Amino acid sequence: MSEQAVLSMKGISKEYFGNKVLKDVDLVVKPGEIHALVGENGAGKSTLMNILFGMPVIHSTGGFKGEVEISGEKVEIMNPNDAMHCGIGMVHQEFMLIPDFTITENIKVGREIGTPTILSKVLGPALDVLDRKKMRDDARQALSRIGLNIEEYVKVAGLPIGYKQFVEIAREIDKTGIKLLVFDEPTAVLTESEAERLCQIMQLIARQGIAIIFITHRLDEVMSVADSLTILRDGELVDHVSTDELTVVDIAGRMIGRKMERLVEVKQSREVQSDEVALELKNFHVDMPGEQVRSMSVSVRKGEIFGFGGLAGQGKLGIINGIMGLYPVKGEAEVFGKKLNFSKLGDALENEVAFVSEDRRGVGLLLGESIEDNIIFAALQVKNKFTRGGGPFRLVNKKEVREHALKMIDIFDIRSTGPRQKTGSLSGGNQQKVCLARALTLEPKILIVAEPTRGIDIGAKRLVLEYLIKINADQGMTIIIISSELVELRSICDRIAIVAEGKVAKILPPDASDATFGLAMSGLSIEEGEEVEL
Repeated sequence: MSEQAVLSMKGISKEYFGNKVLKDVDLVVKPGEIHALVGENGAGKSTLMNILFGMPVIHSTGGFKGEVEISGEKVEIMNPNDAMHCGIGMVHQEFMLIPDFTITENIKVGREIGTPTILSKVLGPALDVLDRKKMRDDARQALSRIGLNIEEYVKVAGLPIGYKQFVEIAREIDKTGIKLLVFDEPTAVLTESEAERLCQIMQLIARQGIAIIFITHRLDEVMSVADSLTILRDGELVDHVSTDELTVVDIAGRMIGRKMERLVEVKQSREVQSDEVALELKNFHVDMPGEQVRSMSVSVRKGEIFGFGGLAGQGKLGIINGIMGLYPVKGEAEVFGKKLNFSKLGDALENEVAFVSEDRRGVGLLLGESIEDNIIFAALQVKNKFTRGGGPFRLVNKKEVREHALKMIDIFDIRSTGPRQKTGSLSGGNQQKVCLARALTLEPKILIVAEPTRGIDIGAKRLVLEYLIKINADQGMTIIIISSELVELRSICDRIAIVAEGKVAKILPPDASDATFGLAMSGLSIEEGEEVEL
């Protein structure tokens, strides 16, 4: 392997509106090397790749600091077309194929080969006749380079998922002067056998001298195919090291590896006394695109603060959306022993389960209505609260509504001009607080909160988490938190279920080791009794 790096990113830093998401990060990849890029959600992997590909989101937000070199030469990549001319390609997790086109047409799309005609010589190459034989020959050569034995004239529609992924790879390989391929979570949608085949294809490509950046959360795949890896954590470079110098446990620990600093103080003597089951999922499936839940079975005890964590796209958000009835569900969910009827929208609410959705703008709020109307809306509809009179003469008790809204605005410190302010004009963090206030107004037995502190500052985070602890202690309310922030879950939860590939990989106490959490998030686990030292 040549010592001259095909890619060298030096001192890369990036801010979004004052928030530093990358801090002086280096990335070096050599020709023919498979280099893994790993880290938690929000570690900075996507931002680093957006810089490499010159994505508009980078340059429209002030650019970045640092240098990018390709084969030793400094380059300025201002858009994806520049990246392609530098010999950089990407194999996306989401397929960029045209189903009704053949494999050849998909491989050559945008780079068609034409034969000039009399008309095209006068009016331009758009009137060239396609040289379909030459295009088929090129497609066949690209398919052969990755060892794929499939006819190039077959339509993409109907191909197995794995083959679609391989066609994506062949399209990138066909590009002239390709030096570096980025594989972004390529095995996330593949079966085990397809994933193995893809790893073999990556090794085959690397042997041809093409460098590969392999972005994945599956640490077993990192160890099996990568030559080296870069670990990012909270936008900073943790390590750049050869894979034969680390174990899976080492990598997992360094990915998580921050000091266990609680966001809030919880009494260490806290114990959940009840054995009564508040929520039980049995063989639970949710068909939510990008967040599918597959055969999940888990029980949450009454009075418990229970967390669901894990990487993005692994299914944790599918849990709340399935219970809410927003996506097709199979299996069972029982609330205090009673089965929910998923064919009846709102059945969970009627069974005293309240929700705070991660999609506060799309699902959580009536943006054109006032703060007070949003806070009381669900309780008014489901429980007839804040009303007076009866039957057709039932009216909203505006005085009671106003008093309650003011109380909630005070409790959650909702920054506003008052209860009549339109919710859509609030900041994201304050909208999140309104969502939480509305859910608690239902006075539920079970509160399910997805991403409770997304978009709010550290002080507001503490306020929200402390209030969740308070209502759990004072009212015995069962609280289920679904969060991408592991430190948040470890701060207040009694138990934390890590979700990987749509299933519960492991249920852990909040004081379990960083390595144990990291492995569980990667779909792996430490054998019982195994000592972990970092």
